[in-house]
Amino acid sequence: MQYKFSPRLKMASFALIGAGILLYAIGLFLNIQDQNDPHFIENFVKENPAEIYGEFQSAEFQHLNHTPEEHAAHVHHLENQLANRPWAAFLVPSYLALGIAGAALFFLSIQFVANAGWSMVVTRVMEGIATYIPVGGVLVLIVIVGAALHGNHLYHWMDTSLIDPSGDNYDKYIATKSKLWLNVPSWLIRSFLYIILWSVFMVWIKRTTKKLDDTNGDRKVYSQLYTRSVLFVVVFALTTPAMAWDWIMSLDPHWYSTLFMWYGMVSYLVSSLATMAIISIYLKRKGSLPLYNDNHQHDLAKFMFGFSLLWTYLWFAQFMLQWYANIPEEVQYFQQRIAQYGGYFWMLVVNFVAVLLIMISSSIKRVPGLVFAMGFVIILGHYWDFYNQIMPAAVGAFHNFGFLEIGALLFISGSFVFVVFEYGISKLNLEAKGHPYFHESKIYEYPF
Repeated sequence: MQYKFSPRLKMASFALIGAGILLYAIGLFLNIQDQNDPHFIENFVKENPAEIYGEFQSAEFQHLNHTPEEHAAHVHHLENQLANRPWAAFLVPSYLALGIAGAALFFLSIQFVANAGWSMVVTRVMEGIATYIPVGGVLVLIVIVGAALHGNHLYHWMDTSLIDPSGDNYDKYIATKSKLWLNVPSWLIRSFLYIILWSVFMVWIKRTTKKLDDTNGDRKVYSQLYTRSVLFVVVFALTTPAMAWDWIMSLDPHWYSTLFMWYGMVSYLVSSLATMAIISIYLKRKGSLPLYNDNHQHDLAKFMFGFSLLWTYLWFAQFMLQWYANIPEEVQYFQQRIAQYGGYFWMLVVNFVAVLLIMISSSIKRVPGLVFAMGFVIILGHYWDFYNQIMPAAVGAFHNFGFLEIGALLFISGSFVFVVFEYGISKLNLEAKGHPYFHESKIYEYPF
């Protein structure tokens, strides 16, 4: 069964890309104007003192802590944060889209490793989503390479004065981390390695599944697919924590958490499952995935529901333990977000409460329209999650959901749709007839 990329959907993807570029360009122009305005930061601080200074508003505090030298250093820091906004706005959706594609390949590999039968009808949807990995990787690397070349100041640990023992800015914590992990050469090498490994395994696994179809389920090819899937599960398990540490956690280099990497991984895993459900329902409506039924949808929705609860558990475990312990290196992460981001806790309503109340029923998971809509809710909710992870450290109080953020989100969404459908879904035989468990998936019926 083949799918032909709908001209209407293709035009919609182009419209998203074009609108995204236009809005991002407008936002970039406005941001540059703000940077060139000598009074913008001064006026911003006067109008938003609570977001800049937190709870400490007294004249005595400002007198004791803001000498002319400290004031100049603080203004320079705010200038960097203002200049970071275009880069951070682009990083948020880019990182999420790359994570969705990588998690789709991971979930696909899990199906092969577990010898799962129910999912064979939708495995080609997973392959199609995974096709975005090289493009998504390049978009993320634009920000990463820009940081390494000092085109932005997202990662302030790159300031060499922080690791100079004889300098006034010496930071022993960052200096210690720089010896093993946080130094630009190894950080940049690892960043390229993540994308290269994911891209290679994506091509490798897709070629093997095609070969399995061509050889009508040859056992030797099936064994190769199993082995390569096992290898990618291991690679994904090792690269996702490192990726989270390198690209997200190092935005706050003094902060640490023992479960942050799993928290981030689950965030784009549930987003990836939501994307699978959306595309599967769309293809079913177009007649290109006729074997997909409410039993397969029920299982996809069940994973969406389960991983949403796991995400909530990890968020609460991280927040509760660190807030209760009240260790400065840990709790400052949440203090900043509570002080500067009024909607920080509201994302729980989208990512947890709405999913819990709407999708808890087994019968509801079989309603295509509802699962389709909840898929978009979950994806936008986890965009919000990554926004809260990245923007506070990158731009501080200069956050906003304006032209830059909307433009970047539309551009990444449009490019994702175009690449997945043009170079993924439409190039694949959507029925994996060569897989030995394909018949089991055809007749699969959820028993409850």
